[in-house]
Amino acid sequence: QVYCMTPDKDFAQLVSENIFIYKPARMGNDMEILGVPEVLKKWEIERPEQVIDILGLWGDAVDGIPGIPGVGEKTAKLLIKQYGSVEEIIAHSHELKGKLRENVETYAEQGIMSKKLATINLNSPVELDEAGLEMCDPSRELLEPLFAELEFRTLGRRVFGEDFSITELKAVSAGSQIDMFGAPVAEGRTTMTIDVQDIGSPEQPSASKNINNVAHNYMLADTKEKRAELIAQLSKEKSFCFDTETTGTDANNCELVGLSFSIKPTEGWYVPTPPDEQQTKAIVDEFRGVFENPAISKIGQNLKFDILMLKWYGVELQGDLFDTMMAHYIIDPDTRHNMDILSENYLGYKPVSITELIGAKGKNQGSMRDVEIEKVKEYAAEDADITLQLKNVFEPQIKKVGAEKLLHEIENPLIYVLADIEHEGVRIDHDTLREFSKDLETDIAKLEKTVYEKAGVRFNIASPKQLGEVLFEKLMLDPKAKKTKTGQYQTGEDVLLSLASKSDIVRDILDYRQLQKLKSTYVDALPQMVNQKTGRVHTSYNQAVAATGRLSSTNPNLQNIPIRTERGREVRKAFIPRDENHTIVSADYSQIELRIIAEISKDANMMEAFVKDLDIHTATAANVYGVSLLEVTGDMRRNAKAVNFGIIYGQSAFGLSQNLGIPRKEAAEIIENYFAQYPGIKQYMSDTMNFARENGYVTTLMGRRRYLRDINSANQTVRGFAERNAINAPIQGSAADMIKIAMINIHKEFKAQKLGAKMTMQVHDELVFDVPNHEIEIVKPIIMHNMKTAIKTEVPIMVEIGTGLNWLEAH
Repeated sequence: QVYCMTPDKDFAQLVSENIFIYKPARMGNDMEILGVPEVLKKWEIERPEQVIDILGLWGDAVDGIPGIPGVGEKTAKLLIKQYGSVEEIIAHSHELKGKLRENVETYAEQGIMSKKLATINLNSPVELDEAGLEMCDPSRELLEPLFAELEFRTLGRRVFGEDFSITELKAVSAGSQIDMFGAPVAEGRTTMTIDVQDIGSPEQPSASKNINNVAHNYMLADTKEKRAELIAQLSKEKSFCFDTETTGTDANNCELVGLSFSIKPTEGWYVPTPPDEQQTKAIVDEFRGVFENPAISKIGQNLKFDILMLKWYGVELQGDLFDTMMAHYIIDPDTRHNMDILSENYLGYKPVSITELIGAKGKNQGSMRDVEIEKVKEYAAEDADITLQLKNVFEPQIKKVGAEKLLHEIENPLIYVLADIEHEGVRIDHDTLREFSKDLETDIAKLEKTVYEKAGVRFNIASPKQLGEVLFEKLMLDPKAKKTKTGQYQTGEDVLLSLASKSDIVRDILDYRQLQKLKSTYVDALPQMVNQKTGRVHTSYNQAVAATGRLSSTNPNLQNIPIRTERGREVRKAFIPRDENHTIVSADYSQIELRIIAEISKDANMMEAFVKDLDIHTATAANVYGVSLLEVTGDMRRNAKAVNFGIIYGQSAFGLSQNLGIPRKEAAEIIENYFAQYPGIKQYMSDTMNFARENGYVTTLMGRRRYLRDINSANQTVRGFAERNAINAPIQGSAADMIKIAMINIHKEFKAQKLGAKMTMQVHDELVFDVPNHEIEIVKPIIMHNMKTAIKTEVPIMVEIGTGLNWLEAH
């Protein structure tokens, strides 16, 4: 007997009495063994070889088999059941009806060719060497260096056991002519010369060290006397490293289990705290003097979490910060920044894994509270010790890449601001969301009914499979509709958007999806995110994720709240002030990315438009179309706006034509005229690209680097992506730096003036505040001034400020 181990459906044609398909388990499904009965049942055929006929009709996008347009899986099975083969169907095409008959007759030759393409050639000249087919053990000697180079830690442990560790990370030398995919650098292109130390290359060659083979001295401070001894030591230091151990990962909803400290490599202290909240507060209070001493710098990994934990126990951390996560984010923004990985890569040391103490993530994961104290002591003190050692590695690297100001004046001070925002949270209006949910339910039901009427059949709109069959088999909206690897029609948003202008039902389906997402992701989900202790929603800001420097947020993702539709904007109505004595104040940068591209490029025409406070899109349209400002039409302005923003993202003539629904030639002329009117921008793009190709990175106005390892790739798609990032990163990154500086300065001024106003949200280029009514006129000029002057520019920076009883009204 022969078993073909494959998930490929094509192989079903080979099944016979002694040949079976062994379909491996994948995507949560169990493995399957398919013999003749299973294949006949699955494909609804009489003989396994008829699989070829079904594929000849249905096609297979993965294998490039076109099939006959308009014939899906169901139709193909029905036709084969009735006629037996592709040839017989073509011979009896006159018996078919409507569009199906037309397609079969028009694409008859394609159907025959598709059947031939689907047929597996059994006469290939293969010399069988049974001994050579036997599976042997993997070669550690060959695989280990490869796993090390690719940083396959988990896979390495799965193959070789838990003793596997990365033994060597080979950095590609500046002269090597390959890109990150191993493809050769395009001929004639200059290889970028990046100093690997500049981008966070590991300092140590191996990760063979661990807590069992490295001498260390980790002490337990579990009495008041021992804690006093530790505090006395910390008080003498200019800086110390600390970490918090907790019962969870949500700082606004977990308990403190202990504190760890380190002031010297390989040494550390662990301070356990009891389950009783008041007793823990008393222990934490003993450390208030060192935590709140502004003269002592604090070192940590992801310090925002630790600051938040201390806040819940009544302590406000003070002093300069050095966050190793943020330092590495600046050194190498595109890679991971968690402590275990950094330790292995830079110190050659594999820390104790949290899973060794409490198990893997999931409902069965234990709590640090239940782990024996000796193990927690070793784990926690090691965390503080390793973080201190990483600080000593990263500090000179930060200096080497000229990023001291970025780290010490922007990213580290911002940690305090974000911690305060997250701790404050924001109040939401449950009644507004409840009513909005009902309205959305009604609208969704109406759209459902409309879609069913237009389709002529009831089906599950949320099912991509059923939707594809309705759109592309029943309604025949696109005879060249593409399919996924599993044979379903592609029904993603980009596919539907390309059909929206041609079909009412597609527009209705897009609206349906949008309302469903709005309801499930925000309207119904927000009340579930309210913290039981505070009655407020506490989003979590991600400071070390986006390589451009932009902030993102989770639980909820504020950045993704839709604002381009009226329904989407309605969600903002649910974000309200603390009480009737407070007001929401919203401050939004106006066209900040365009102002920054004008600043960076120094293009005279664009700078002049901003200096004169002209509508930039109208001014651009006037320049591009050669008309006066008064003669600019709505379509002209719309096209100019698309070019203004498209240029930032490296949009081509093809992309612009698709976006605006105009011929590619017209789009190319618009872009050509655009660059003729704004030659400084074209020069900026050219200079930036050349700099990136030579140096391997680009920088923002504040010196933030975006590394572009694929800028010289021979792979055009990969290189094109890097080139677009080269143009965009300095613009997006400078905008990100600007709002971060503004946040820091506003935060400082609020504290200096002892104001009750609180910053509650940061979304894209907008800041939102909860302000006591009597402070509104004090706060507005503080916000305006600090946002406008965050970075000194020649181009005027404009800020729009609004107030209201909710976020929508203020915006």
